[in-house]
Amino acid sequence: MRGDMLSDELMRRVLDWEARERDPELLGELRALLAPGHEDELFDAFYRYLSFGTAGIRGVMGVGTNRMNVHVVAQAMQGLADWVNANAEPGKRPRVALCRDTRNNSERFERVAAEVFAANGIEVLMYPRVEPVPTLSFAIPRLGCSAGVMVTSSHNPRQYNGCKVFASDGCQISGEVAEEVATAIGRIDVLDGSRRLPFEDCLAQGLVSWIDDSVLDDFLACVHALHVPGSIDPARPPRVVYTPLNGTGLELVRRSLASIGVSDVSVVPEQVEPDGDFTTCPYPNPEFREALELALSLADELHPDLVVATDPDADRLGSAVLHDGRYVLLTGDEVGILLMDWMARTRAEAGDDLSRKVAVSSIVSSDMLDDVAREHGFQLRRTLTGFKNIGGQIAVLERQGGAERWLMGYEESYGYLPGPYVRDKDGVTALTLLVEMAGWYAKRGLDLVEAMDVLYERHGFHLNRTLNLQYPGAEGATLMASKMRALREGAPRDIAGRGVTRTVDYLHPQPLPQLGGPGDDRSQTLPASDVLEWRLDDGCKVMVRPSGTEPKLKCYLFGIAGSRDESTRALDELEAATRQLLGA
Repeated sequence: MRGDMLSDELMRRVLDWEARERDPELLGELRALLAPGHEDELFDAFYRYLSFGTAGIRGVMGVGTNRMNVHVVAQAMQGLADWVNANAEPGKRPRVALCRDTRNNSERFERVAAEVFAANGIEVLMYPRVEPVPTLSFAIPRLGCSAGVMVTSSHNPRQYNGCKVFASDGCQISGEVAEEVATAIGRIDVLDGSRRLPFEDCLAQGLVSWIDDSVLDDFLACVHALHVPGSIDPARPPRVVYTPLNGTGLELVRRSLASIGVSDVSVVPEQVEPDGDFTTCPYPNPEFREALELALSLADELHPDLVVATDPDADRLGSAVLHDGRYVLLTGDEVGILLMDWMARTRAEAGDDLSRKVAVSSIVSSDMLDDVAREHGFQLRRTLTGFKNIGGQIAVLERQGGAERWLMGYEESYGYLPGPYVRDKDGVTALTLLVEMAGWYAKRGLDLVEAMDVLYERHGFHLNRTLNLQYPGAEGATLMASKMRALREGAPRDIAGRGVTRTVDYLHPQPLPQLGGPGDDRSQTLPASDVLEWRLDDGCKVMVRPSGTEPKLKCYLFGIAGSRDESTRALDELEAATRQLLGA
C-alpha cells in the first residue's frame, strides 16, 4: 500500500502546501485527502514533482506537486519565461503565443500562463477562443514568437490536462531546451516562486492581445494550396459524418471542407459543443472505436461515404469508410500510407520531381512505407516517435535547400503532417486531404478500403497492432523500468517460434534510417531512446517502449504475409508471445 510510504519528508511537503494554499477548491481537496483512508491518493498526488519534458507538462488535474493545477502551471510557465528572457535577442522584447482546447481548466490555465509571461516582460498573443494545435504551430513563426504554449492534454482521458510547449519555428521544443527549462523550473518554489500580473490588468495595459482571425484565414489558405483541382466530382462530392469529440476542430474543419466543395457534413449533435467532461466519450481518442461510436451510429442513419473524427485539440484524425454496406475503420498506418501514396501520385502528375521529395515517418510505423517510397522514388526518413522529431525534419530540409522538398510526415498513432506550414500533427489538413482523396478514388470506382487493398496486393499485407500495457502510479514507473531492463539483460532469441535475426537497442545511438534520395545528409543520428526492436526471420517485427506521456508500455507488433488472414494470424501469435515475454 502506497500509504505506507508517506515519509516525514513527503508529509512536510503536504502540510507546507496546506499552510500556504489560498485556493478554496484546492484546499478543500487537500484536506479531504488528509482524512483517514486516502493515504494512497495523497501519496500519488505528492510523491514527485510533475516532470517537464519535450511535450511540456501533462498530468491528472488536482491538488499536489504531481498534479496539474494553477500552482504547477505557474511554476512551469515561470521556468519557461526565464528561459525565453535568457535567450531573447538583445534589445528586442520577446513574445509568446497561447492557445487552448476545451478541457476543464484549460481557460484558467491559459490565463495563468498569460499572467506569468506578462509579469516577466514578455508580450502575449492569444487566440480569443479555443483553436486546434496546428493553428498555434502555424501562428508562432508568423507572429515572430519565441515560443508558444497550447493548454491541452490532447487525446488523454478527461481528468488530464497539460501545457504543450513549442519553439520559435512552431515545432515542439527539443530535448536540450526541455532540460534547460526543467532546470529553471527546479529553482522555483511551486506555490510562491512565480511572478504573476492579474489577467484583466494585462489586457488593460496592452501586455496581452488577441490573435486576429486573419491568421486562421492564412492557415486555411495554406491548407487549400494542397488541394488537387479536379479531385472531386462536383456532381457527387463525398458525404461526411464528422465529430470534433467536443473539442476544437469544428470551425476550421467545416470551412476547409467547404473550400474544396464538400458541404454535406453532418456533425454528431451530442459532440458539437465544448465539453471538458467529455460526457459521451470519456476517452476522446480517435485511435479507438469507442470514441467513434456516436458518429458510427449517426452514419448508420445517414449513410455517408466517410466518418471522420478529430481529438479535442484536433491534432489526431480517426476515420471509417463505407465499404460493402458497413463502416470499416482505417488504422493510423493505413491512412498515412494512403495519403503518402496519393500525394506522391498527384504531385508526379502535376510535374513535381519526386526524387527531390522527402517523406518522414517514425521507426514504429509500418515497414510498408519503404515499398511505397521505392515505387515512387521519394526519400524516406525515419525518426523516433513524436512530432518534435518528425516536424523537426522540416528545419533540416530548410538547411539543405528548402522546405518545398517536404512531401508528408506521419506516425502510426493517427498523427499526420501534410504541409510544412505546420510543424506538429495537423488533424485539420489531414482530414481535408483524406476527404479529397476519397473523392479522387471515387471517380476511379474505388472506396478507400479498396484502394488500400490494392496497395496490400502490390506490397504485401503489412498489418500492425499496438498493445498498451498499463502501469499506473509510482510502482508502475519502477515496474516498467524493471521490465525494460530484464528485456535487455535476457534478450529473446525467438518470438512466437520466429528466430530473432536482429536486435536494435535505441539506448545506443543509431544512424537515422534513410531510404533513397540524393544522399545529401547521411550524418544524422537518432538520440538515445528507451526502445527495443527485434526483427524476425519471416519479416515480422516486435518493438517495445515506455510511453512518454502515459503510464504504459507500448508494444508494436508488425505482421507481414501474402494474405490478410496470414498476417492477422501472425499478429495473434506475436501478441500472445509478447504478453508472455512481459508477464502481462
